[in-house]
Amino acid sequence: MSEQANNNVAIVTGASRGIGAAVAKRLAEDGFTVVVNYAGSAKAADEVVKAIEAAGGTAITAQADVSKPADARRLFDQAEEVYGGVDVLVNNAGVMSLSPIADMKDDDFDRLFDINVKGSYNTMREAAKRLRKGGRIINFSSSVVGLLQPGYAPYAATKAAIEATTVVLARELRGKEITVNAVAPGPTATELFLNGKSDELVSHLAKLAPLERLGTPEDIAAAVAFLAGPDGGWINGQVLRANGGII
Repeated sequence: MSEQANNNVAIVTGASRGIGAAVAKRLAEDGFTVVVNYAGSAKAADEVVKAIEAAGGTAITAQADVSKPADARRLFDQAEEVYGGVDVLVNNAGVMSLSPIADMKDDDFDRLFDINVKGSYNTMREAAKRLRKGGRIINFSSSVVGLLQPGYAPYAATKAAIEATTVVLARELRGKEITVNAVAPGPTATELFLNGKSDELVSHLAKLAPLERLGTPEDIAAAVAFLAGPDGGWINGQVLRANGGII
């Protein structure tokens, strides 16, 4: 385990794969005890915990569909029962569905808002009441809020909601010594991002940022680790665009 062991407990939602898994592993390296949340991918979540433990860290899995308020409460209940409290919430769970507005299906629209917005609201509500002094809430937005490409409207709308909520919640928690920030990744090489895209499109997107590559899950995890760690304590109510300069 890292020499920075801090005995703090972090819940990372949607942590069974991709950016969430990278965040869970990085926070464990930094000394956090990590609750690896998953909705349906139990095996993948178990693998994340095994990787953390193999590296000397401490973690457990916790099943919860954060779009359901009762599940969000149970997620925090489990963390408190096992570890005594929660210090950090990373709201990573999310889905992406792309479509022109004219063609958007009702079910896809509802799923986007249920998971990306309502899911984050459910866990933020618990965190606002239950995080210990000095806690951190780190939400996930997306750089599509600034890029505003055709086809991304419903997805971008969910992330714009998160950005607004991040600032409002930071102000609502005045006096509690809890910071609330968001990380807004750009194109990042994850299964969620790469799925359904041609090699040509991926290559094009990789060249858009001045650094001329896609982000990696570890790049995004580093931004989260900064906000969760001691050096991020004076950052509050902000959106950090971790995107290589694409916007």
